Amino acid sequence: MSIIQETKDQITKMIQDLGYEVTQVNFQESNRKDLGDYQITDAMQLAKTYHKNPQIIAQEIKEVLDKSNLFEKVTIAGPGFLNVTFKDQYLLDALNKMNESLYNNLDLVEKKKVLIDYGGANIAKTLHVGHLRSANLGEALKRLARLLGNEVISDVHFGDIGRQSGMVIYEIKQRYPNLNYFDESCTGPYDPLPITVEDLQEIYPLASQKAKENEKVLEEVREITMKIEQGDRGYTELWNKIKELSVQDIKQIYRRINTDFDLWEGETDSFPYIPEVIEKLKEKNLLYESEGAWVIDVKEETDKEPMPPLVVIKANGGTVYQTRELATLLSREKRFSLDEMWYLTDNRQELYFKQCFRAAKKGNLVKEDTKLNFYGFGTMNGPDGKPFKTRTGGVMNLLDLIEMVKQEIRKRMNPAIEKEKQESIAEIITIAAIKYADFLSFRSKDYIFDVTKFADLEGKTGPYLLYSTIRMKSLLEKVGLPNGLATKFKTVTDRELCMALLAMPTVLTIAYTEKSLNAIAEYLYRLASMYNKFYVENRISSEENSEIKNTWLVLTKVVKETCELLLTTLGIEVPEKM
Repeated sequence: MSIIQETKDQITKMIQDLGYEVTQVNFQESNRKDLGDYQITDAMQLAKTYHKNPQIIAQEIKEVLDKSNLFEKVTIAGPGFLNVTFKDQYLLDALNKMNESLYNNLDLVEKKKVLIDYGGANIAKTLHVGHLRSANLGEALKRLARLLGNEVISDVHFGDIGRQSGMVIYEIKQRYPNLNYFDESCTGPYDPLPITVEDLQEIYPLASQKAKENEKVLEEVREITMKIEQGDRGYTELWNKIKELSVQDIKQIYRRINTDFDLWEGETDSFPYIPEVIEKLKEKNLLYESEGAWVIDVKEETDKEPMPPLVVIKANGGTVYQTRELATLLSREKRFSLDEMWYLTDNRQELYFKQCFRAAKKGNLVKEDTKLNFYGFGTMNGPDGKPFKTRTGGVMNLLDLIEMVKQEIRKRMNPAIEKEKQESIAEIITIAAIKYADFLSFRSKDYIFDVTKFADLEGKTGPYLLYSTIRMKSLLEKVGLPNGLATKFKTVTDRELCMALLAMPTVLTIAYTEKSLNAIAEYLYRLASMYNKFYVENRISSEENSEIKNTWLVLTKVVKETCELLLTTLGIEVPEKM
């Protein structure tokens, strides 16, 4: 339990002892620091409940708070607002408790078993900037959920079947027609895969262009895709080898942006569950024919917007993406018995997931109390306000974006860093710049990515946070770790910095509740800025008063560890130097 939560519980008990029914006191950090550190606003609500003057109730509460060992000053303002100022000893005790372990200042959530679906890379295609936010947000939410006590399973959910499979195999067939994958009488062993990752990156765009320009090519692509879906031995074996090659490449890119998954599954992993999905929907008489296809109605009376039926089986008898989505939901429910599933994709897919979730509930594919949540995100845009593109107008490759940012980072790096370490440090700073920029805006909002701005060492940027954290680490290495407890503040800045540390659990709770990391990103900047102000104002290493010096070292250590914890939660590493 956090330190502030413990204090809230104490105050709640005091008010209850006065004879008032209060479940949890409203105890919030004050916006007016000249009035107090925190504010209590319960007197007005209690006045309505008990038909008493709020100022009389506020006075009663003030009297019991004055007798506690928590506050230096308690005042009443307006109709009954209570403003409280903590005693220095309360803050010093809190600081020492955090110094023992940051987990002494953490509010855990009710433990849930959660599966998070994010990433969404497509097999045989290169990761582009459109995949970035899903990876960044999903990874950070996974880490945050685990930090706050949840059991979390993460799944990349590859797009590993569909038109791209037919296109890639079509082009390979044109180049290597004698491969025994294309011999229906062959039972194996099959030929080695004759292409590399580099070939694969060139094959899909070429095949896609051919299919657009030639209807016969498109028809053959459709036939190949259908055969894979139906389990054709040769095509399936070839596609599996292509997937293996592509997944190795995708994993390397994800690792570069500090993203990993417990499950590296895709749409095809749902295939064994599709017959059961169809059977369950038929048993409940949910499927009906519409223009040759079989669909399920998911509209509800409360809908104010159009809610079209969900197609489950195509007119030709084939499955569709949403069939596999329903089978994936069934698979996850049966294998993991989850409390919640979180899906992170582009905002534009909200309607699709609403349809699928409703169909899954109607068909009893998941338990009634299993929460299915869609968390959409906005797009990452270029300086022109439009989705990030290459100079030729195409969607920018993620590796190209990383290299573009790294070029800016290299310009700002300390030339004194050993040459053999420069590249690895530049990589860490680059990923920090990209990730932090992604978290600054609320999840559902679009944002503009300015390479020059977000690579800067000053301002609200990833590099600034890394520099600040390294400064704290360097100071502790130079001066030494604190020796004993924090016992005395010297300036208002010391005290304010300690107050800011107490706010961390609230920030984490907001981020978890909203499923957005912007609160953490803003808090990190606030904390780093406050520390840098504190650092400039005080000569920590040469301070002669041992009590003051030790308190400053405790503050430095706790701020550093807080920054490291939150940066790690965001998937951002801290280099040794920069």
